[in-house]
Amino acid sequence: MHIALFAAAPELAANAQTLSPVGFGLSAFGILVALLLLTFAFRNAGNRH
Repeated sequence: MHIALFAAAPELAANAQTLSPVGFGLSAFGILVALLLLTFAFRNAGNRH
């Protein structure tokens, strides 16, 4: 389906961006913060046993 859309409108295909660089950076930062919080939640798991 995407190939058909790009073939029908080649001028739109050149400018098609799914995510801006700022949006990409913010989403990557959000994912890394979520992983940091997940790691922080299990920081004392080794001392329990």
